Amino acid sequence: MIRWLIGLAVFVLAVVFGLTFYLQPDELSKCGKSPSSATGCQVVDAIVAVSGGDTQARTNEAVKLYKDGWSHLLIFSGAAQDKTGPSNASAMKTIALQAGVPETAIQLDEYSTNTKQNAENSKTIFAQLNIKKVILVTSGYHQRRAGLEFDKRAGDVQIINHPDSNDKDWSWFWWITPWGWYLAVSEVVKIIIFYAIGMF
Repeated sequence: MIRWLIGLAVFVLAVVFGLTFYLQPDELSKCGKSPSSATGCQVVDAIVAVSGGDTQARTNEAVKLYKDGWSHLLIFSGAAQDKTGPSNASAMKTIALQAGVPETAIQLDEYSTNTKQNAENSKTIFAQLNIKKVILVTSGYHQRRAGLEFDKRAGDVQIINHPDSNDKDWSWFWWITPWGWYLAVSEVVKIIIFYAIGMF
């Protein structure tokens, strides 16, 4: 019985750590606060933040990167949840403006209702502005799938993943709440579907 319990505990820990590191790749983790000459740590053409979940945290992280000098351009992507109000992208722009980002440094995609459309509509902006390298910001649990969609649909644009670190729905202790497990498992299912569709 004790051996079985120990085995179960080890299995659960392996699942937790595996999901934690798989779902939230952070390609800036090896870099400092600001860009440098180190490989993978240079300035990019744009910072893209997609709405959904804790949209404010995603926006704040994108603005922080902008202020730290990672790019001169912010792209916010997301349609309105409430069709009678402003788009999520517009709300993200308002947050950025209040934080001191100039309006000329912001581009919007106000029509995307899912991650696939975030990538497809951002690609249009990339082409218009000759953007070749971006940092993609979203919530930790969403980062892997968002990166996969952007890699698939953004053409030859290089995508650098960087999840926000202050998401109200996701932290290193996501596994202690049912909502955390729901987010993790649902993302894994969606990733499996992403790969399955790509095979057919």
